[in-house]
Amino acid sequence: MEPMRRKLVWTERPNFLGWGCTECGWVFNAVGPLVGESIDEMKMNYEQQRDKEFKSHVCAEHPRTINDPTS
Repeated sequence: MEPMRRKLVWTERPNFLGWGCTECGWVFNAVGPLVGESIDEMKMNYEQQRDKEFKSHVCAEHPRTINDPTS
């Protein structure tokens, strides 16, 4: 099986600024407020949530749209 080539990258679109996948239309949308006792803990929790969702997403479930400038 060929290894996945997808990468998590910073994405800038007309209506979205954040993290997305290089191989599909998936983007990270954090749910709820940042949680933690300090800025560093909030950052770590955010990154863990983002990375977990990125690793578990299925590209076939997030096709790119025709107007997607990252296509």
